[in-house]
Amino acid sequence: MGSAIGTLIGIIFALIILGVVYWAIVVKLLPLIPLPEPFPTLIHVLLVVILVMIVLWIVVVILGAAGIRVPSPFRLGDISGGTLATLSATAARHL
Repeated sequence: MGSAIGTLIGIIFALIILGVVYWAIVVKLLPLIPLPEPFPTLIHVLLVVILVMIVLWIVVVILGAAGIRVPSPFRLGDISGGTLATLSATAARHL
């Protein structure tokens, strides 16, 4: 039960820090830069996508530290060496 509470606190701290970064960039910094119309929207969308990926990575890492196994799209260690060797040999046509 204690690791679940620590995990929840870690996730909340990560969300607070990333929320402050988002607020500082979008609310305070972006209006100060004179850019034509599509660029602030593009920067805003790009920032949201990057922050969502960071939040998902942090949640997966914190849950993994708490002992909860979560399959992650960020790991490449789940692919065995034989599979990579087969794929590279097939791509190079050296079978």
